[in-house]
Amino acid sequence: MKNSVATFRRQKEQGDKITMLTCYDYSMAKLMDEAGINSLLVGDSLGMVMLGYPDTLSVTMEDMIHHTKAVARGAVDALVVGDMPFMSYQVSAAQAVENAGRIVKEGGAQAVKLEGGSGVAEQISAITRASIPVMAHIGLTPQSINVFGGFKVQGTSEDAARELVRDARAVEEAGAFAVVLEAIPASVAKLITESLHIPTIGIGAGRYCDGQVLVYQDMLNLFGDMKPSFVKTFADAGSVIKEAFASYIGETKSGAFPAEEHSFAADPGVGLATEARD
Repeated sequence: MKNSVATFRRQKEQGDKITMLTCYDYSMAKLMDEAGINSLLVGDSLGMVMLGYPDTLSVTMEDMIHHTKAVARGAVDALVVGDMPFMSYQVSAAQAVENAGRIVKEGGAQAVKLEGGSGVAEQISAITRASIPVMAHIGLTPQSINVFGGFKVQGTSEDAARELVRDARAVEEAGAFAVVLEAIPASVAKLITESLHIPTIGIGAGRYCDGQVLVYQDMLNLFGDMKPSFVKTFADAGSVIKEAFASYIGETKSGAFPAEEHSFAADPGVGLATEARD
């Protein structure tokens, strides 16, 4: 059965943890969907892990729509959430609605995600009034990296924790169906989770959230340039893939590949004449 925003709500009510991973292409979407994942997030993290940008700020609407289309084609049961990139919603509520509509209409997503708390409540409200579900995102918000001065844990002081709680309540009141909590203390995430009716999805926010999300390259050890301390390696796929590449290179150079079983044969009796030329 296709996962939906109603599925998220029901899972929170029943204490059934929500599972979510980032995804950026068709083949990986099929694998994740077949494994039974609840939701696929086409995150603007694709800028760093797929396109080689130094951060997420350079990601465009065209980038997001292109990758969301591919994921949507591969996701049968998973809820597809498309990220709204930097400066695609900050200017005005009207801009936010227009771009959210593109991610749904052109990209095939069933929902969008945007970063920020009370400061983007107006945009969240406007998008939801346009019948587009919105997932909020508070705590460490990578699009605000220049304000934070780096990838730093948020909400560690009492004042900062209170501000996060206010932001969480603001996005819920604005109409968000869920909120991502990134890089905040587990105790603060627990307080927020218990105070909201909508589900919380943690990434570096501890075990008390209603669900979890990870960048799939991190949990498979595919992206060696930067691995956050909160990530668990579920499979060292990066090493396996590199070994396979090295084996292919070696066998191709040695002539072991392709072997006879990897080659096509002509029909029996077919003679191939060669003509010598000077």
